[in-house]
Amino acid sequence: MLLRRGRLTDRERERLASRREAREDELYAPPLPDGADRWSTWGEGDLGPEPRPEWLVVADGAVDSRLGVVKTGKEADVHLVERWIPAEDGASVAASCLLAEKIYRSNEHRNFHRDAAYVDGRRTRESRMDRAVANRTRFGLKIIADQWAVAEFAALGALWAAGAPVPYPVQRVGTELLLEFIGDADGSAAPRLAALRPDPDELADLWGQLCAALQIVARAGYTHGDLSPWNVLVHEGRLVLIDLPQIVDLTANPRGDEYLTRDVRNVATWFAARGLPDGERRTEELLTTLRYEARLV
Repeated sequence: MLLRRGRLTDRERERLASRREAREDELYAPPLPDGADRWSTWGEGDLGPEPRPEWLVVADGAVDSRLGVVKTGKEADVHLVERWIPAEDGASVAASCLLAEKIYRSNEHRNFHRDAAYVDGRRTRESRMDRAVANRTRFGLKIIADQWAVAEFAALGALWAAGAPVPYPVQRVGTELLLEFIGDADGSAAPRLAALRPDPDELADLWGQLCAALQIVARAGYTHGDLSPWNVLVHEGRLVLIDLPQIVDLTANPRGDEYLTRDVRNVATWFAARGLPDGERRTEELLTTLRYEARLV
């Protein structure tokens, strides 16, 4: 067995301190109410922007219950979580909200297609970490997972504050994101745009919503990076953009305009196939508008 010599790095000290705190929390925490999986993690990690939505449960004494899997993927799994406050009688719920818990798989991020192109413009403050990312070492893959989570949470916060139709980012702890659940109160997730067969009026309305949403994103300096009808939800007629870990900084990434063009054409093709008239003209007009909003021209 090899013994490590020398001083601990700041990262190692933080990791040890976090483990000690976790053990102490487990030792002194009161028993969980029936049906709860853990005490609420509110207050840990990064928190979403203010003002916070009224529906969000932030009280001390709240608990989290995992209700099931929303979806699984190569890079992350999404679970449905209920955050709730037990009533004083111990047998009912005083308040609750539904959240989407997105957990990145750090050891499987090598499956993130063309991730090297997406992380252009994303750099750490340490050359050792940058080398690990470039060489895709095990440590580098862990850093990439952290970068995806950090990038998505930060982008969601900025876009939500700017008025874009995205889920409210509740908090980030490591590679776990807690986000606003887009769906019904019974836990049914909103359908993806790809699954819809809208009539002409609904189609035109959704196109208008998409154009407005992408203008807000471009004005903030971004494009989605992997936009398609599969990562756009529609809940009660409202369009919502999701899955933004690969969000592209249009200024920092040298291929920014390429990703912007691809994003627009991916969704415009779906709208044209559903019968939206003048598809090519609308696509070019939208691209021109987005480049102007992003100050690329």
